Amino acid sequence: MKNIYKSIFPMLCLAASVSLSSCIDETVPEDDYATTDQVGASSSALEASLNGIPTQMTEGYLVYKGEQVDETDMGYPQFMIALTEMLGDMYPGGEPGYDHYRAYNTLEGTVLSETSYFSYLPWFTLYQFVKTANDVIGAVDLESATDQQKGLLGSAYAARAFDYYMLMTLFEPVENKYTDCSKVLGLTVPIVTEETTGEIAKNNPRVSHEEMVKFILSDLDKAIGCLSVTDAKSRRLPGLAAAYAIRAKVHLWDKDYENAAKYARMAIDASGATPMSETEWTDPTTGFAKACPSWLWYINYSGESMRNLANFVGWMSPEAAWGYGELTMPCIDKSLYDKIGSKDFRKNVFINPGKFAYYDYKTSHDRDFVENAPDYMAVKFRCLNGNNSTYSIGGATDVPVLRVEEMYLIEAEAVGASKSVAEGVALLNDFMKSYRDPAYNYTGTDLRNFQIEVLTQMRIEFWGEGNAFASAKRLKPNVIQNYDGTNAPADPYKINCEGIKPNWTLCIPISEVNANRALNGYNNPNPSFAVEGPTPIGQFASGK
Repeated sequence: MKNIYKSIFPMLCLAASVSLSSCIDETVPEDDYATTDQVGASSSALEASLNGIPTQMTEGYLVYKGEQVDETDMGYPQFMIALTEMLGDMYPGGEPGYDHYRAYNTLEGTVLSETSYFSYLPWFTLYQFVKTANDVIGAVDLESATDQQKGLLGSAYAARAFDYYMLMTLFEPVENKYTDCSKVLGLTVPIVTEETTGEIAKNNPRVSHEEMVKFILSDLDKAIGCLSVTDAKSRRLPGLAAAYAIRAKVHLWDKDYENAAKYARMAIDASGATPMSETEWTDPTTGFAKACPSWLWYINYSGESMRNLANFVGWMSPEAAWGYGELTMPCIDKSLYDKIGSKDFRKNVFINPGKFAYYDYKTSHDRDFVENAPDYMAVKFRCLNGNNSTYSIGGATDVPVLRVEEMYLIEAEAVGASKSVAEGVALLNDFMKSYRDPAYNYTGTDLRNFQIEVLTQMRIEFWGEGNAFASAKRLKPNVIQNYDGTNAPADPYKINCEGIKPNWTLCIPISEVNANRALNGYNNPNPSFAVEGPTPIGQFASGK
């Protein structure tokens, strides 16, 4: 493992000239997914094609068609890691040079420009997901579909809605003091559906926030209608509860707090799920490696087809001997760790400076592993069955996309914003005392402060999963990574930004701008060099 090539973020122009117009007409190999004719012929073929969605979501080197061009090309889990780094909630406690995701955290160099992997891969990963959903949606007429087909179509519509939600939150700009977004404020991304031709894609403008929200909600209306008839058989595909959950997330991003609260509660009720227990969180052989009842939608790695480096646990678990995690040793930001209550069991998946004097940590290694670990190192994500040596066994984990816990937190904030702070606080306290920290008791009365507290609990709950990012971008909470006692490992990480970090809005890749003339002059601003570390302690970086 120690001879892995050490790369400090290539700042390269991309040689590939892939665009959405080329992706639309691309032929998908028949041995991977069913053809459109086959899908339209039977429900079993439709199900087989639909299974391409969770398969793609864990596919290593998806965008580069199996070629090991960049190690962050790893389907959906790349977003879980990237968004946690964007928030400044994760640092390498080991060797920063192996942290390929640090571009999302540090803003150093030009690695977030329109010519970089870190704009290219998120964009084309999500649009490949969209294409797979489009292929399923385009194969069957909703009006004439059987009940079984409607259930499958419902999952495809929900998946596409989620993909566009992700695109919207990553590429829709918000005002900030570090980059000039004035020309593109209110714009999201181009909409590509099953009816979009290659010619349309060549002149397909970014749609407004309002139009995108309307489109996503239309997809979710169809999804909910279909899934109300026949729900998904497997949580590896989004079912009715997941569709409600996605809708709650969309309404929250749209600041429609009344509907966000409504659909969060509907997701909770439809799922019948209970939040993860302490045992499920901290089990050294199954913790966040085996799906729990609270997971509304999850994906799964197949030991037969997974790649040793392009898998989630290999990146996020320092116990895994086959990936970058044992080299980077991902750690939680100290200031976030300090906000976890002493009786909150979630604190026990991060190594306290007191080591075993604080907690009797259990890992798949010996005690020296913990004693020698950097302070605040995470052992949240475990190798399956404790197998830390064989990637095709220990890395064949389940990975959560949506958990019911998020709905409790969305409901609390949204009720506080749409009804009264007191009602929202009551919901937050009830969730925390019942499921996380019996000593928790928030008493604030100011809405803004309450929203920031809910965000803090989201950042703790979904550390390494990235689900708190959209709420942070919406609320602009300030990002403090340089403070007395920071565990940020190097100056580029030590940045303090007022409101948000400028890289919370990604650039559209240059290959897409060149291929789609409607995007000319309408790219998001390049955040490169907008902020350079270290920012003096107690100060925000100055704007440009």
